[in-house]
Amino acid sequence: MLAIDLEDGMSGSETLPPPDLYITPELHRRVPKFVDHLGEKLALQDIGAQMLDHPEQLLPRLVERAMQMTGAESAGISAFEPMEGSAGIFRWRDLRGRLAPFEGATTPRNYSPCGVCLDRFEPTLTRHPERHYGWIADAGVVCPEVLLVPLYMAHGQPLGTLWIVAEKEGQFDSGHARIMRELASFAGIALAMLQNQSRLQEALAQQELLTREMNHRVNNVFFVVDAMIQIGKRSATSTAAFADTLSGRLHALAAAHALVRHSFGPGPQVQRPSIATLHALTGAIFKPYEGTSQARFSVEGNDLCLGDRAVTSLALVFHELATNAAKYGALAEDAGCVSIDWEQQGDSLAVRWEENGGPPITAPPQATGYGTRLLNNTVTRLFGGTLVSDWREQGLVVELTIPLARLMD
Repeated sequence: MLAIDLEDGMSGSETLPPPDLYITPELHRRVPKFVDHLGEKLALQDIGAQMLDHPEQLLPRLVERAMQMTGAESAGISAFEPMEGSAGIFRWRDLRGRLAPFEGATTPRNYSPCGVCLDRFEPTLTRHPERHYGWIADAGVVCPEVLLVPLYMAHGQPLGTLWIVAEKEGQFDSGHARIMRELASFAGIALAMLQNQSRLQEALAQQELLTREMNHRVNNVFFVVDAMIQIGKRSATSTAAFADTLSGRLHALAAAHALVRHSFGPGPQVQRPSIATLHALTGAIFKPYEGTSQARFSVEGNDLCLGDRAVTSLALVFHELATNAAKYGALAEDAGCVSIDWEQQGDSLAVRWEENGGPPITAPPQATGYGTRLLNNTVTRLFGGTLVSDWREQGLVVELTIPLARLMD
């Protein structure tokens, strides 16, 4: 496979290229030997059909059409991949013809004909590029002529290049450059449309989740407020004391729910969560459920800084567990309590939630409500972690594992 060390691959870039390495002006002087208008029309229709029916086949079909219409021996896509701390790389994909065995190979962005093509922003013709680019020669590849066409999506976003290799010099002409540029431009528009469609579907799915979560959360708010009123009524010594205690709990509940709300609607205008550590997060979420005379929660574990997305997702998890405990578990009884601890295990964070002192559990719940589904989806899908529930008689135990990398998001 053609995969090189980028530092080694760049070592030859300091040498001057042969003056006849890039011969694009010669390409423009070559008169088309034959113009297949019907073939060009069918090619554009084919690309459009792939976009509608099989979008994953759009680029492979573009490569196949390029080979057919130019009579080339090989063709493929060099997909651009940005890399932090470097100019990035190209990854070869959808290869056809003689060079198909090099599928998945990587080459440097700033030391390749593909990079030159992107910089020039036009069809580019090169003759025997292996004379200058050592990584091509090292792979034993001979390229008499290579026609490269830039692939861009909307707003100048570089996708990469389409490249076509001829088996002899003088094969490509201005007609080939014209139709390849048209096909590449059409493919870029199609890819941009697909990208916008994907973003729209993602936004609609997020909006649906937001609506369902808000309905679920409002119901929970009513239950928690009612529970706080009943608990406060039994323990208050005066109306003023009761009002002060209830007001403080409502403010804490509002702060916790405001924190969760930040997980929806990202954008520069959205206020970012001010809580950025695991201990601070659990403190804010559990505060509305604390008792007046004893601590209801025991939290242990080394503190951990969290990314914005992780803060909001974990808020959903802990909020759901606490609410369920207040409804049915340990927090439904005055003497009930919850212990939470976590520790790093390899590349993951292991979290244990354990309830004690609540109503005895005789059997696991038979039905799965929306809250349980939300909890599972958040842990397994958003975090890519695992969740195991143990319905012990003395109280629920939930064990979570979350990749540490996801907690930095």
